[in-house]
Amino acid sequence: MLDLGQSPRTPVEGMVMPERYDVITMGRIGVDLYPLQTGLPLARVDTFGKFLGGSPSNVAVAAARLGRRTAVVTRTGRDAFGEYLHHQLREFGVDDRWVTPVDAYPTPVTFCEIFPPDDFPLYFYRQPKAPDLEIHTSELDLGAIRSARVFWMTGTGLCAEPSRTATLAALRARDRCGITVFDLDWRPMFWDTTQDASESAPAVRYREALALATVAVGNLDECEIATGEREPHAAARALIGAGAELAVVKQGPEGVLAVHRDGTVAEVPPLPVEVVNGLGAGDAFGGALCHGLLAGWETGRIMRYANAAGAIVASRLACSSAMPFPYEVEAALTEGAVTSRPTGATP
Repeated sequence: MLDLGQSPRTPVEGMVMPERYDVITMGRIGVDLYPLQTGLPLARVDTFGKFLGGSPSNVAVAAARLGRRTAVVTRTGRDAFGEYLHHQLREFGVDDRWVTPVDAYPTPVTFCEIFPPDDFPLYFYRQPKAPDLEIHTSELDLGAIRSARVFWMTGTGLCAEPSRTATLAALRARDRCGITVFDLDWRPMFWDTTQDASESAPAVRYREALALATVAVGNLDECEIATGEREPHAAARALIGAGAELAVVKQGPEGVLAVHRDGTVAEVPPLPVEVVNGLGAGDAFGGALCHGLLAGWETGRIMRYANAAGAIVASRLACSSAMPFPYEVEAALTEGAVTSRPTGATP
């Protein structure tokens, strides 16, 4: 079992503690409006499906599908789409007690185009500001965040105030206890560098968060932003040098590289799959990563399991509702490929 941080401090004798969450995620949420027709630009699409979206919210859904007790810290607009997201979180078994409304801003909407196997342009509608960037430190339940077995935050949470300060406050409250995951989640369109002291500000913010995390997860582009390194092994070493105990570098068709500070290295190829929509694969990977870390599996097994979960979602149209159940992941691992999809999973 990998040691990814100290255990939460022992409660005072006689104190009744509430049940701990397995996973608390913090950050982006919104409504995904995905075409039900593939291979067409948005200008020609006339049917859409509506889904819960936002990477950390989807990670919470993915972990819940795998049997974990999860919650998400985020904010929506006080509108019909916000009500929809609350309903969806509850339907998926994710605790929504820390999902609060913002009067000033509408719930974000995201469109995509679907051109399998590897072209899925995203169109974010998060103006004038997304409610999930209005998370304030004073509103955080830092006790619950500290006691969670896994806390998952993202790079997007660092792109603007007050979310940036709140995210760092949550990380400091964790004090590197349990498993604290930094999903690098680089979305350049969310950063306003004209208001920062320099254009290197994103990298500065990333290094600040890395020093407080025990696990770092990102693709090659994200690793380059965080560390300046793009070669996978060099990027992993740089993430560990910045503070992480475990570095997970996702390489798309080249698979995934995981390197632990103790010298453990796992390089796992992708699971063969006919891709329908690759946008939710990383979130499924994240939820499965949390599940495997909590189970105490060895690194190679965790990466194989997470790869399989991601491949299953890549074979389906949606993100949140496509997250796999344990039996589906085990079946894919047994077969060595994602060979079939349930009815209704394709457009």
